[in-house]
Amino acid sequence: MSGISNIPAQFQAAAQSLGSVASSNSTSSSMLPHGVLPGGVMPGGVLGAEAPAYNTPFAGVMRDAIAKTQALDTQATQAVSGLLSGQGVDVHTALIATEKSDLAFEMMLSLRNKAIGAYQQLMGMQF
Repeated sequence: MSGISNIPAQFQAAAQSLGSVASSNSTSSSMLPHGVLPGGVMPGGVLGAEAPAYNTPFAGVMRDAIAKTQALDTQATQAVSGLLSGQGVDVHTALIATEKSDLAFEMMLSLRNKAIGAYQQLMGMQF
């Protein structure tokens, strides 16, 4: 339980270390390839890592996110079923899978709410 209560401090420490890496980086941004941030990090990941290609960017990202959320839900369901039926799944594994699924669902719900809010705001604009 002490690890869970320490999460905000860990996020804060990670954010500070990312800030110090970005500020201490001496690479000129004019020398970096297009789309690469200082430190060799691309918006989608590490330099050299391939980002998934989408025909329609937002629709493809949403499709991927929904599929990954469904996969996490399936894994959580299987872990809980394995725990309850005595198939050798321990409590920790089932709890972690359930929490991953819950966090992914909450993220998708938040993303949906933001998208609906943006759509409503656009519809309310007068041109």
